[in-house]
Amino acid sequence: MMSSVLSSQSQDTESMENKENGSVDSKNSVENGRPPDPSHWAVDDVVGYFMANGFEEQASAFKDQEIDGKSLLLMTRNDVLTGLSLKLGPALKIYEYHVKPLQMQHMKNSPP
Repeated sequence: MMSSVLSSQSQDTESMENKENGSVDSKNSVENGRPPDPSHWAVDDVVGYFMANGFEEQASAFKDQEIDGKSLLLMTRNDVLTGLSLKLGPALKIYEYHVKPLQMQHMKNSPP
């Protein structure tokens, strides 16, 4: 019983943290017509991903810089913080909670 309560609390806390930091479950990438593998995303898929995840104002920077899925997966922290001319707060969230996890997921799913 106690572990059930703790598990439920942990899930609730994780859900709240995801909402607060703009992070989303990577399963969302399969929805909205985007290919599940970000390396196959077109520029419009990248823009749509960020718009769907609460970064409507920042999404246009990805379009302006012609960032497709392959480019997104190559981006460094510095690229996101300085190359896109975004405000620091949203840029940090975009990199830490979206770009970096997408890169890690892609590396994990790619053959060596």
